[in-house]
Amino acid sequence: MPSNFSEDLAPAAEKAGASVVTVRARHRIPSSGIYWREGVIVTAEHAVRRDEEISIPVSDRNQISAKLAGRDPGTDIAILKIEGNAGLKAPQFADPSSLKLAHPVLALGRTRAGNLAASAGIIGALSGAHRTWRGGQVDRSIRLSLELYPGFSGGPLLNTAGEVIGMNTAIGHGRPVTIPVSTVNRVADELLAKGYIARPYLGIAMQPVSLPESQREKLKAAVGLMVVHVESPGPADKAGIVLGDVIVELQGKPATDVRALMDSIASARVGDGVNLKIVRAGERKELTLTLGERPAK
Repeated sequence: MPSNFSEDLAPAAEKAGASVVTVRARHRIPSSGIYWREGVIVTAEHAVRRDEEISIPVSDRNQISAKLAGRDPGTDIAILKIEGNAGLKAPQFADPSSLKLAHPVLALGRTRAGNLAASAGIIGALSGAHRTWRGGQVDRSIRLSLELYPGFSGGPLLNTAGEVIGMNTAIGHGRPVTIPVSTVNRVADELLAKGYIARPYLGIAMQPVSLPESQREKLKAAVGLMVVHVESPGPADKAGIVLGDVIVELQGKPATDVRALMDSIASARVGDGVNLKIVRAGERKELTLTLGERPAK
């Protein structure tokens, strides 16, 4: 790393340190959190194991109570509400779109004793917007080449100016990643307004099938997705889809892979209408389906 990077570390940590808190929402190792805006703390959803009796130590002798405003497992974000600011200070934020591969960065967190701790490294990989394996939309994929110590999940990633790039976590296969500021803001706004994230769904289960060779020319498709379950009263049920229907197109694109189809649905909004072309009893039909809101579990 450049020699002047070490000289930037201490001021960067000091600048953002006042916004980093300990979150006690599970029995053993606490997590970290970020005082994001007035009365709002952002932390990692997987580290919030209980919905009540959440506390935020703000000094050796004082701690404040926090209330869970909502959680989104899809992006691993939980939002906590506190009264006032308890002497905490919101950080300055950076634009994650300005990041480049191998940029030096600093992850902050709080130890079990509440002391500020840091882990230095670089941006290990960057790519565009993606959907997580749990269905959350993340505006940019930011993978880290540094170690997230126990309790660091929910803490901030900083640039050398001490600005927050996003919230750190370890999801999927445990690789350290950062949820960018833009995603955190979008999720926080919806959780504060609704208490949950509204995600669109079709209300069906599907599996890939090959269509009979003798009918492929007539049906203008060789493969499709057969409907093996219809949720009642879900969006597909209301649109008239029945067991055994084979979806061959969605919004003008071939429907050949369940994951690809679900990815396209995830980028839509509840209430949007989508055009489906299906095969039923050897005939090609067209339906319009209004996306519903996935029921909360």
